[in-house]
Amino acid sequence: MKPFRIPQLVYLLLLLYIIAALLFWGFSLQRQSRIIYEAELRALPLQTDSIRQPQVYAQKRALLETTRISRKKQYFGEGSTFLIIILIGAVVVYSSFRRSLRLSRQQTNFMLAVTHELKSPIAAIKLNLQTIERRKLSEEQQALMISRCITEANRLNDLCNNLLIASQLEGHQYQKAQEEVSFTDLVSDAVQDYHRRYPGRIMAQLAEDCAVTGDPLLLLMAVSNLLENAIKYSPAGSPVSVVLQCSTTEAVLEVTDEGVGVPEDEKSRIFEKFYRVGNENTRSAKGTGLGLYLTERILRQHKGRISVRNNLPRGSIFEIRLPAV
Repeated sequence: MKPFRIPQLVYLLLLLYIIAALLFWGFSLQRQSRIIYEAELRALPLQTDSIRQPQVYAQKRALLETTRISRKKQYFGEGSTFLIIILIGAVVVYSSFRRSLRLSRQQTNFMLAVTHELKSPIAAIKLNLQTIERRKLSEEQQALMISRCITEANRLNDLCNNLLIASQLEGHQYQKAQEEVSFTDLVSDAVQDYHRRYPGRIMAQLAEDCAVTGDPLLLLMAVSNLLENAIKYSPAGSPVSVVLQCSTTEAVLEVTDEGVGVPEDEKSRIFEKFYRVGNENTRSAKGTGLGLYLTERILRQHKGRISVRNNLPRGSIFEIRLPAV
């Protein structure tokens, strides 16, 4: 039996015991009420002569019957209310338990993912530097090795930024700037950065003079996370399209990939903290589950929104909308 099944079984047995005890209590009270009624009914002729005072006797007997029915309704009402409260509490506790269990698993997966995400670029940088140190390489080969080191260092920087910003946003410690930002230049900078990392994969079509109000660092992180997500979940060499359109009221950015896509039943969950698409044991793409969560939260703080839809026949289209200046 899996460890997390044992608490669930104990919880279920305890709940069944409480319900059984409540039902036993209810039946016992009903039985006691019937015994009291029968005893009072037997004692009634000793108190009132049914022949000499038939009307008084009938009234007292009717009163006993009314009292018995009233007790029965009282027991049933109190028992039902108690049972309903127990069931509601049980549902709340069980939901909280399942949510905590799911969050614990996600945090465990997150720690494993972060460890991998940190070790991979560090190992790549170390290998490249050792190659430069131990071998006599041409200037072209050295430049290639250094370029790879810079790419891996950028990966580390992005990961550290995500972790830092996530922590600050969760603790309400980040002081968001509020200034007019050229969204066109911001998206262009992000595209050029990823074009240097992944030559030939980013195709951009950006509207000119598109401005929004907000924090440049947070907005750049949101756009970069979308580009990173598209690259990560797409086949090597497949194109990623970036289209920015702007109207008098709204800036719309679409990032389109030809990757694995997002199943319909997971579209509503991909912006949750630590959540990642697919099965943890069979998933090939690595990540921390923070990128889309941060992007959604950043856009919400900027009065924007993010959505995802299918890119037929394959892939996804992530769309963000921000109020334009």
